[in-house]
Amino acid sequence: MVIEYLPLLVHGALLSLCVMLVSLAVALVLGMTNALIKLFGPRWLRWVSTGYTTLVRGIPELVIMLLLFFGGEMLVNGFLGLLGLGPLRFNTFISGVLAIGFVFGAYYTETFRGAFLTVERGQLEAAMAYGMRPGQVFRRVLLPQMLSFAIPGINNNWLGLMKASALVSILGLEDMVWLAEQAGRATQKPFLFYFLVALIYMVITAVSSWGFSRLARRYALASSHSAGAR
Repeated sequence: MVIEYLPLLVHGALLSLCVMLVSLAVALVLGMTNALIKLFGPRWLRWVSTGYTTLVRGIPELVIMLLLFFGGEMLVNGFLGLLGLGPLRFNTFISGVLAIGFVFGAYYTETFRGAFLTVERGQLEAAMAYGMRPGQVFRRVLLPQMLSFAIPGINNNWLGLMKASALVSILGLEDMVWLAEQAGRATQKPFLFYFLVALIYMVITAVSSWGFSRLARRYALASSHSAGAR
């Protein structure tokens, strides 16, 4: 009877991995954008970015997810009701991904901002004097060097994001945590299925740590070669 649920658990694991990766993409884009705003944006935008990172990092992920999903749905449907339109149901996958990306975008903002500050300003000025446009300076000078400092923080935040992705089961998304709960109730063997979920998370963690360690060595080597050339 237990074996019958394994294909469903695998399907749920793939869905969970999809949630993690899409959430990571949202968080990276949001974090990079806000880090650049904090460093180079106008004062009023810097205040908005600071408020975002301060508030989000001080509120638990679960609370923000529930606020965005249930509270957001209520506000939208209230507005639609004023227009005489029918109620709208939020998609659980999109809502979960956006909520997790929104939360960890705040953490990645500080990760990227700190990494950008490690790059010597003189290098940027020299690149501009050489005739590079701002976009070229960012792609060729600023981004490659900051990544060597940002990778450990990116990895740590990714591990936190990976664990937070389990919260989407509360919204009703049929990920592996939700399916493990259902299978555990049906077979009266909850420990077995939660243990399998824990093993899957451990495998993802191990593979991720291996990949980030290789990436860190690669960028550290590139950075050392660049420093030697100078």
